[in-house]
Amino acid sequence: MTIAFGVSWASWAVAIGLGGPSVSPLAGQFHLFGAFGPLIGALVIRVRRGRRGRPAPEHAVRFRPANLAWAPLLLVAASAIVLAAAFISHAAGGPAPSLDGALDVIAGFGGPATFLVGLIIGGPLAEEPGWRGTAYPRMRATKGRFLASLILGALWAVWHLPLFFIGGTVQNSLGATTPSGVLFAASSIPMAMLCCYAYERGGVLTSIAVHFATNATMVLLDVQQPVTLAVIMGMQAVAAAALLATIRPADRPTVVTTSPLDSAPTH
Repeated sequence: MTIAFGVSWASWAVAIGLGGPSVSPLAGQFHLFGAFGPLIGALVIRVRRGRRGRPAPEHAVRFRPANLAWAPLLLVAASAIVLAAAFISHAAGGPAPSLDGALDVIAGFGGPATFLVGLIIGGPLAEEPGWRGTAYPRMRATKGRFLASLILGALWAVWHLPLFFIGGTVQNSLGATTPSGVLFAASSIPMAMLCCYAYERGGVLTSIAVHFATNATMVLLDVQQPVTLAVIMGMQAVAAAALLATIRPADRPTVVTTSPLDSAPTH
């Protein structure tokens, strides 16, 4: 946590001082580098554990080919939750779901390929090995999956806060004290719970898939209105609670003994 917050917040403080990506290309580089704080922290922990010959945490989910089946399944489910919430919020008086701005967003990234790569690298890939792959299994040693995912979600929300003060970010456009901004920050908790469920089912690759699907769907739909954000958050919370409750105690991963590969970020 110290490394993740330290690297990210220090980088983002520089980006804030430079005015943000919308003002300075250099600020954009610091903004992007800050996203890798959790990954850097995870790598440090893994290397140190390998050098000391310590076993992986009991609740760590190691990569297995059979687990890959969960990634596309939960990717579709995560995207479907956001889509369903968008239609429900429209029925409740919110804006209609629309992909009108999707082409502009993709063009802003430089095309579909760079859109996909940018969205994966700048969020899920930079964060999930740290939050779900490293912090979550260690928290599970003393806490149940509900409490662990709730606490991690709250920490995740706090970690994102400097982004509200970096010009050119989605968070900055929403505003830190607006209803949309508050709901955006609070939505980190149910989204973290979904990612924790994905991790328990299929490891870090599956949590990356869920994180990516949620971000991509929200970006393409240009979700910013409070009513839509509130419905998405509510549906994610219900889905996460229901899914986490389906994991039986017998599903818990067994203790993993150390090996020469333990220092590699494979879970």
